[in-house]
Amino acid sequence: MPMTQKIYYDSAYIREWHTHITNRLTKADGVYVTLAETAFYPHGGGQSCDLGQIGGIAVLDVNLEDGEVWHKLEHSPEQDEVQCELDWERRFDHMQHHTGQHLLSAVTLKLTDAMTVSVHLGTDYATIDVAAEMLSAEQLADIEQEVNRQIVRNAPVRTSWVTAEEAARLPLVKPPTVTEDIRIVEIEGVEYNACGGTHVAATGEIGIIKLLKTEKVKAATRIYFKCGTRALNEFTAIQHVLNGVTTKLKTNRDELLERIEKMEQEQKLLHSELNVVKATNDAYYAQELLSAREGLVIAQVFENKSLKDMQSLATKLTAEHEGLVLFASISEAKVVLAQNGQPSEWACGPFFKGNLAAYQGKGGGSETMAQAGFASSEDALAFYEFTRAQLGDHS
Repeated sequence: MPMTQKIYYDSAYIREWHTHITNRLTKADGVYVTLAETAFYPHGGGQSCDLGQIGGIAVLDVNLEDGEVWHKLEHSPEQDEVQCELDWERRFDHMQHHTGQHLLSAVTLKLTDAMTVSVHLGTDYATIDVAAEMLSAEQLADIEQEVNRQIVRNAPVRTSWVTAEEAARLPLVKPPTVTEDIRIVEIEGVEYNACGGTHVAATGEIGIIKLLKTEKVKAATRIYFKCGTRALNEFTAIQHVLNGVTTKLKTNRDELLERIEKMEQEQKLLHSELNVVKATNDAYYAQELLSAREGLVIAQVFENKSLKDMQSLATKLTAEHEGLVLFASISEAKVVLAQNGQPSEWACGPFFKGNLAAYQGKGGGSETMAQAGFASSEDALAFYEFTRAQLGDHS
């Protein structure tokens, strides 16, 4: 049986075609078919597969196995003769990003001498990893300016098939991974590259390339980027957030950073003042708890108190109280146990470690202070009551 004719090689712009099913296969994960001709590009070369419909049935996945293209469908078509249709928006996005990746890699190599060592062209994000420990902000700005200049130049993008001998005479970025039926993608005036992916006909169709961020990956630098419609959508989303922030803060974009810095300073001042108030309040509250205590145990449940605040209050109490302090917060589902070393037989951390599991709690600590969090306030209160009962002998 002849192999499927891969018409995505003939033209990346074919959207609809009529053909017939040549093979059907049912696997554990679904139904697969092969076609006499297909424009559905399979996973490969860092590019995701095409989607669409075959005989009105959704294509869920496309893979290349032993040279044959298999299409995973929602269910098997009743007829062998089928009308096929690509999800064109997805395909064109892939074309923009694959061509954009070639252009970005070529310009990065030219301006920084950093070869692309890995490519990811996903639906959520696109990246290239380049062989450079780091790229400066100035280098990245130069790269972005140059790739977009090449887009405006609208250089033709051509594909051709060559032999190994013909490929050896071309200034390829790197040697091809195959020795026959080598497909060359040429961006006129930029580069020649061996590639089997789908591409736009001229760089102008990429629309725009926007570099988003970089990160260090081992000895390489990963560049995140978006092209065309996806880049426009990214800008629209950012603009929506920016407009919301400037409206909320009653300022404009040019004064936004200054306004945020002022807010940070105000926040620091308020935080400092709040800490002073909390310390004063804790001092008074500690005296109340000490005055109301019975025996060596001070136990209290708070409706809404943070772990940090409970720890701070417990520290104040144990500095003046030779006994045990037990706190629980309902809102945070946390428990704190503290002591100043008396009575010596009590060790907070080991006690928590030995009993938390029975109450679905997680935590620990030292001999003088331990803390734990729970899945629910009910679990926290149950552990609090259990601990309070265990401390009863010291009340």
